Amino acid sequence: MRVLMTGGGTAGHINPALSIADKIRKENTNAEILFVGAKGRMETQLVPAAGYKIETVNVSGFQRRLSVKNIGRNISAAFRALTAGAECSRILKKFRPDIAIGTGGYVSGPILRKAAQMGIPVLVHESNAYPGVTVRMLSKYADAVLIAETASRKYLPVSARILVTGNPIGEEFIQYDRETARKELGLDERPMVLSFGGSLGAEQINRVMSEVLIKSANLGRLQHIHATGKKGFEDMQSRLAENIKKDTPGIRVLEYINDMARCMAAADLVISRCGAMTLSELPAAGRPSILIPSPNVAENHQYHNAMALVNKGAAVCIEEKDLTADRLWSEIERITSSPDDMRKMGENARSAAIYDAADRIYAVVIQTLKDRKK
Repeated sequence: MRVLMTGGGTAGHINPALSIADKIRKENTNAEILFVGAKGRMETQLVPAAGYKIETVNVSGFQRRLSVKNIGRNISAAFRALTAGAECSRILKKFRPDIAIGTGGYVSGPILRKAAQMGIPVLVHESNAYPGVTVRMLSKYADAVLIAETASRKYLPVSARILVTGNPIGEEFIQYDRETARKELGLDERPMVLSFGGSLGAEQINRVMSEVLIKSANLGRLQHIHATGKKGFEDMQSRLAENIKKDTPGIRVLEYINDMARCMAAADLVISRCGAMTLSELPAAGRPSILIPSPNVAENHQYHNAMALVNKGAAVCIEEKDLTADRLWSEIERITSSPDDMRKMGENARSAAIYDAADRIYAVVIQTLKDRKK
């Protein structure tokens, strides 16, 4: 089996592609897998690190906000889109894939469109609740569109073949035991609140959480693990040092969480952005959440991700324009003061989980290949 994988720009596109590739390689040890990414983007680092070959094409996304600078960028993007066809054709003719699978990001567009034109089976996976423009465009070429969340269906053409598969996630999010996780982290019986804003951090979340942590430290009813991201660590440390004693019990501030599955399993409440993988990890772990969508993403897809869980009674959404320390603290207090509310929200989250996403996706891959041979 020869499989071409594409998807990039953000971890929300790259990680599902890597998980799908891992599943294919696990089930078919003779599979040959080639990734196609955009020059200079995150996938050119993450894909080789995961042990896969990658070819790149020179493409870039279009800017939606009109400005003199963005008009110039869009002219450049249009030129690259025209020349990308030849690059994609060269890669496809050389590799000769049996199937091409994309997980979104603008790099998916030209390579999957060209694959469909050459008669190669195409599958598209959408990890967000609101499908991106590339996935919506490719839905008319694809043999099937695989979605993570049932609510995504209404945003796609009725003519598309749409299958709900979920997002493939690490087994540790499913299997980690809460009591084991809490013991390993040295937590006591008080409720633990886990909060983070992403690997780079989120300035507004860090600012508000610093006030929340100061208030909580003085009251002592809760435990916290907060990840600032790379940009906010030193600033957060200095803010806390001015207001609470160093090494205050129950207050942990980290730059980055390397063991997210364990921390999430140990948490009673999670405060976070709502990227594609968080949309799947929270249900898999069965954790209630307060979600603060990033306002700086294409088509506001994090808001749609958040509302997918809010509408199931599993989360509260606070948009960043409405985020204050008082508002956030009020929600934390309300939820953590009621074990019944936390339990019910956690159950609602778990009811939305799809635990066998990788198996479902692999089954579609195999069935698509069989159908094409008929």
